[in-house]
Amino acid sequence: MIERYSLPEMDAIFSDIARFSRYSEIELHALDGQAKVGAIPSAVAAACRARAPRVDAAFVEEVSAREVVTNHDVAAFVDVMQQQIGGLEAAWVHHGLTSSDVVDTAWCAMLRDAAELIDASLGELIGVLVREARTHRDTPMIGRTHGIHAEPTTFGAKVALWALQVDRDRRRMKAARYTIAVCKLSGAVGTYSNIDPRVEDHVAQALNLRAVPATQVVSRDRHAEFLYACASIADTIEMIAVELRHLQRTEVSEVREGFGAGQKGSSAMPHKRNPISAETLSGLARVVRGNLQAGLQNVALWHERDISHSSVERIILPDTATLACYMVKRLTRLVASWEVDTARMLSNLAMTRGAIFSQSVLLALVEAGMSRDDAYRTVQDASRKSQETGSHLRDILATMPSVSSILNTAKLEDAFDTSRVLRHASRAVDALSELD
Repeated sequence: MIERYSLPEMDAIFSDIARFSRYSEIELHALDGQAKVGAIPSAVAAACRARAPRVDAAFVEEVSAREVVTNHDVAAFVDVMQQQIGGLEAAWVHHGLTSSDVVDTAWCAMLRDAAELIDASLGELIGVLVREARTHRDTPMIGRTHGIHAEPTTFGAKVALWALQVDRDRRRMKAARYTIAVCKLSGAVGTYSNIDPRVEDHVAQALNLRAVPATQVVSRDRHAEFLYACASIADTIEMIAVELRHLQRTEVSEVREGFGAGQKGSSAMPHKRNPISAETLSGLARVVRGNLQAGLQNVALWHERDISHSSVERIILPDTATLACYMVKRLTRLVASWEVDTARMLSNLAMTRGAIFSQSVLLALVEAGMSRDDAYRTVQDASRKSQETGSHLRDILATMPSVSSILNTAKLEDAFDTSRVLRHASRAVDALSELD
């Protein structure tokens, strides 16, 4: 991942040092397991563990140099590890294993840890969204369909629905974590031809993973599920980001991203305050979704394995996990510092001079005895006149004999009562109690 969007906590999982440390851990646990089942002398496992090299930048550099010769990264790793352990005992390193036993088990452990970081970040985002939803439980604003003013809603209801969707994403990530937290040490085609299955069980227990049947590789539908969970998170974040980008537009201006001291919105126009975080999130969502496509294509491999997935995964797995976590954290900061302009929300609510209550008037006329089509045409005509004349819809309707003859003033006023329209809108906020 490029430095701009990297996270130290994710780098600590996916760096070369971290990856080779996982490889070393797996190899040593495998030796312990083989000693436990009597496949190798206990003294061999103990010696290898005691003399195991420290995985640092120098170790990584040495593996890279060796790979120039072997043209095989795991073989290079094993060569360097054996060389640094030294002695006859070192020959037992990687005994009975194939490269994928080490690589796939390491990937699964890394993705499990990444899933836990993403899960924790989602919990923080949900907490901020729940707080804002409850704060704005009764903050009225216009609801829009097709981008056009429709009927009143509340900002609290809008944010509550976001929180509930993020919670569903969190559950998907938890499920993906379970799916990916597996271990495979079953040899060249998964038949345990040269390694005791109990060794796999030992390594799985040591790494807090589950041993699963496999070919030479762990099935890539597991990785695709993890990528889908990340893509679903990215989709939800983009949904929120697109809404916030609209709400910050000059002619809307209901919610604005926080603006720090010394910040500049434009290099050319000093007055600008742009929704840069929301726009960045929209862009990054495209990358995460694209990575999912590549991950899905990795599921179909030749026979017991090929390596067409390998080069892809070196890019998409750490990048996707990092971006998903970065996006969650950046949205959390955005929500925590946004500026909600409740006065502008009320101003926009009144912009159409009552037209947003057209359904309420329609239903009131039907309940008073008018046919639905006649009621619809009556309110439609009155709405057109309101728009053309700049008069309030209620005032236009009050002058129409077909309306005044069946609706008294109190009933007509009630049709334009915002509190009546929003009397049940808080149900979305109430549903957040499920998340407590």
